[in-house]
Amino acid sequence: PPEEVEDASEPTKRDRSHLESTLKLNEDKPADDFSGVLQRLRKIYHSSIKPLEQSYRYNELRQHEITDGEITSKPMVLFLGPWSVGKSSMINYLLGLDDTPYQLYTGAEPTTSEFTVIMHGPKLKTIEGIVMAADSARSFSPLEKFGQNFLEKLIGIEVPHKLLERVTFVDTPGIIENRKQQERGYPFNDVCQWFIDRADLIFVVFDPTKLDVGLELEMLFRQLKGRESQIRIILNKADSLATQELMRVYGALFWSLAPLINVTEPPRVYVSSFWPHEYHPDTHKDLFLKEEISLLEDLNQVIENRMENKIAFIRQHAIRVRIHALLVDRYLQTYKEKMTFFSDGELVFRDIVEDPDKFFIFKSILAKTNVSKFDLPNREAYKDFFGINPITSFKLLSQQCSYMGGCFLEKIEKAITRELPDLLGSIGLGKKPNVLSCDITGCGETPKNRYKKP
Repeated sequence: PPEEVEDASEPTKRDRSHLESTLKLNEDKPADDFSGVLQRLRKIYHSSIKPLEQSYRYNELRQHEITDGEITSKPMVLFLGPWSVGKSSMINYLLGLDDTPYQLYTGAEPTTSEFTVIMHGPKLKTIEGIVMAADSARSFSPLEKFGQNFLEKLIGIEVPHKLLERVTFVDTPGIIENRKQQERGYPFNDVCQWFIDRADLIFVVFDPTKLDVGLELEMLFRQLKGRESQIRIILNKADSLATQELMRVYGALFWSLAPLINVTEPPRVYVSSFWPHEYHPDTHKDLFLKEEISLLEDLNQVIENRMENKIAFIRQHAIRVRIHALLVDRYLQTYKEKMTFFSDGELVFRDIVEDPDKFFIFKSILAKTNVSKFDLPNREAYKDFFGINPITSFKLLSQQCSYMGGCFLEKIEKAITRELPDLLGSIGLGKKPNVLSCDITGCGETPKNRYKKP
């Protein structure tokens, strides 16, 4: 047949129409305009959550301030995994960057040594990490805390692509086994954790021909604990193996991951070859294509639910801030009750911090309405917290009220029980009702991580 005459060195490219239809790249209708919802969300955050957060220095406990950039940021898809498994190739493929000047470097050697953020922009250009961190509107400003060495390993690429109007991709350096963190010159694990905490979808990519779950990977899965619902595992380059071999690898992968992910339902695994070239002949082309389409649908779902997820995220944050405020207030009350004219304040307080259970501090908070034991921070965290913040620098909750503004505690409770759920409901109006189930948005008072054993 004449097709075979084609130059063997140029592999043929697959049709991309399924990409465009699943991700709705050709639709001309503007993406949902949520600017009004975002304005309300920012207003609720600034007026009802932030005052309490600042007053009780929540940031010192969790190292997590929410910037305006983060409230308005797009969903983030994070690519993790060992080096040379095809993370960058997959991003090139999804965005159609192959053979353009802006394709991400790919190859057999560890090529990506930076954290690369691929985002939308009017024209193709590269942005230095230092510039990204300096721009508070970009939601990457908190990365400054990882230091100059890290910012040199952070790079942004703006691409005028329809998909990036709705989502941001982050490509990470391969997890190179046998490399110590010191050699990287910055806290690699902490940086990964920062991205993991903020990612809406986490693709953990493997190459079936060299599957080796080593130490850094084990560390990685420890960091992913609690984020199980965001994780998707990708067995890439699947057409490079014979079927029987692929089945074996699939089994081996689950076997090695089982101890690392203790959940009731295993994470979804996609088996395919995510790149533009034709699949190898004599492999399961139909299966690979179906898998690729389900992955694209998964990605689309995250984009569609981005606003619900954002509101649920802010609400979850508010719940934690409220619990933190109640705890500090309770420590302070206990301290005031135990203090007499003659007692040494520091000793009295050290006694309370060392053994809060003796004073029923955590128990009394659990007795309050809507506090789940899953959301309580650990006692040790408060030893550190009060180590930097003396108890006398805080005011009781009952004193944090103003004639005009009302009480801090009441405002955050109103935000959690009424304002944020109402905001969620308002988005649901134009949508199919089933999308707004509590399953997706976590609108019930259930703990966020449904998989953790109590």
